[in-house]
Amino acid sequence: MIDASPSQGDQPANGLEWFGRELAAALLHRGASQRQLADFTGYKEPYVSKAKNGKAMPSPAFAEGCDRFFNTSGSFSRLLAWISEGGHSGWFIPYINLEKQASRIEDYSNALIMGMLQTSEYAAATFRATHPRETEEQIKLRVEARLARRDVMTRDAPPMLWVILHESVLRTCVGGRAVMAAQLRSLASDAGNPHITVQVLPFTAGAPASSLPFTLLTPDDGATVLYSEARGQGHVSDSAAVVDDARTAYEHLRASARAPEESLALIRDISEEYAT
Repeated sequence: MIDASPSQGDQPANGLEWFGRELAAALLHRGASQRQLADFTGYKEPYVSKAKNGKAMPSPAFAEGCDRFFNTSGSFSRLLAWISEGGHSGWFIPYINLEKQASRIEDYSNALIMGMLQTSEYAAATFRATHPRETEEQIKLRVEARLARRDVMTRDAPPMLWVILHESVLRTCVGGRAVMAAQLRSLASDAGNPHITVQVLPFTAGAPASSLPFTLLTPDDGATVLYSEARGQGHVSDSAAVVDDARTAYEHLRASARAPEESLALIRDISEEYAT
């Protein structure tokens, strides 16, 4: 039985299937039936069946009930927490939590399109490049986690998302020409969302105000924080001086970038280039 989050071994296609497989194994090991687990946890048998087959997200109460029934010391609860976090690497979880709480997100990217705006094919290509030894199932789980980040833009009060992309991001052919054409069409569609603004920093703008990507996140009831990354680790800073410096850099990037309408036209033009 998993004692925390899954390792990089033989993973199923997604987190729900992982939970279901662990549940099925625990039932088999104990020699118990779905009906017995349902009666013990207070849920109906069809609910247990869906959880076992990876067809429904288990509730925290059900996971706790499984831990009591199988005497697994919180393993099912921890696994559910891991699934709820999207299966992201531990160092990235602080950013995910900030993203969920933010009322304003301002991102500058100079290598890849921001994860929240990636298509599944583009995301898969980035993960295959950075995790070349992982299985297709593991890559699929990572992609699902990344795509789930879009959920914050569908809530009743989504954040204001402002994205500045260096033109090199659009010119880097990730996953092949067809993948890039579809990704840029998707990006153009996202730019039509009233809560999303996309600007392109063109090559002709010269040296950018920042040589590294970074994100500024502002919650409803708190101060802006800066998120940046090094290889295999993320860093969050709430230092007023550090955030102010990043804010100044972002405003310079915004001023140097093409206007949103011009940026959208450029994105569409490059998408057509990939498609032909």
